[in-house]
Amino acid sequence: MTMIGAIIIAIVVVVLIPVGFLMSMVLPASVFGLLLKKKAEADHADSELVNTNY
Repeated sequence: MTMIGAIIIAIVVVVLIPVGFLMSMVLPASVFGLLLKKKAEADHADSELVNTNY
């Protein structure tokens, strides 16, 4: 019976915690990227390369 508990703990540590962490970082990463894109466009408004940005 203790082997089942060890397997469950291993699955949680190897699969669920990393996946949960990555999914929780989606919103901060998107906000950070949006803010950086706006700042770069404002800092380099007269550059001819701005038209190539998505």
